[in-house]
Amino acid sequence: MAAPAVAPPTARPAVGAHRRRRSLGGDRRRAAYLMLAPAVLHLAWWIGIPTVATFVLAFTRYDILAGTMSWAGLDNFVAIFRDPLWWKAIGNTVVYTFFTVPVAMAVAVVIAVLLNTKLRARAWYRTAVFMPHITATVAIALVWMWMFEPNIGLFNWVLSLFGVRGPAWTSDPAWAMTSVILMSVWKGIGLKMVIYLAALQGIPSDLYEAAEIDGAGPVRRFFAITLPLLGPATFFVLVISLIDSFQVFEQFYVLTPEGGPANATTVMTYEIYKSAFQRFDMSTASAQSMVLFAFLLVLTIVGRRFTGRDDVA
Repeated sequence: MAAPAVAPPTARPAVGAHRRRRSLGGDRRRAAYLMLAPAVLHLAWWIGIPTVATFVLAFTRYDILAGTMSWAGLDNFVAIFRDPLWWKAIGNTVVYTFFTVPVAMAVAVVIAVLLNTKLRARAWYRTAVFMPHITATVAIALVWMWMFEPNIGLFNWVLSLFGVRGPAWTSDPAWAMTSVILMSVWKGIGLKMVIYLAALQGIPSDLYEAAEIDGAGPVRRFFAITLPLLGPATFFVLVISLIDSFQVFEQFYVLTPEGGPANATTVMTYEIYKSAFQRFDMSTASAQSMVLFAFLLVLTIVGRRFTGRDDVA
């Protein structure tokens, strides 16, 4: 007579272990959802809802004082593009971006390469370069206001040593934008330098050793090894620099109030601020914000194509 089949002794423990793993997986998922919930709520409340509201208001006539709203279609966009001051603001923003982003990136690369060598007290130099980034923009702008002051300012005093009469920097329409650009380049170098410095330390040293054995000089090594391998960092710095330059506001507001002399420093963000908080025209401000968003989106795509970093998220 054949013996009855007996289940393997490991069957029940295997089922129990599977259930414990499923229970543990469920607990981990619930813990993950719980930890993600604050960030998701923050994202939805402070970014999602305002974004949707801005998109809706851009196509409406919203009177914030009377509390009325009606459909406007594309009228707000037509109105802002018929406003010469809005075109002036776009032009000023493009000029500011054109002179701020490439210059600051080039200077940051050079400083990062220098501070990546074995300099004495290089930590102090790195801190000094990065310090403006963590200092309040308003405080920096106030210091630069003194330096730009025509009579007792630092810049005109230095120029007077060479017999040059300095301009009335922030109050002269020809020099107001230059003044803001100088301050912005100085303030923006620190963060870019840190990003480039981190990227430089990820480049294998044997590449430089092999190039040096082949007779490549410092300049050749920089353009043949350093600059190409900094491509991902360059794309990242380019994107954040473009976004920062198109969203710049504080230094313009403090250094050149009311858009500067003869609207010489009126930029897109300042026009949006005036529409929303001085004229209380939220519909126009929303339409202007949509145009600003379109600029940033196009520039990001162009920057991605320009740097050839399709593999970079």
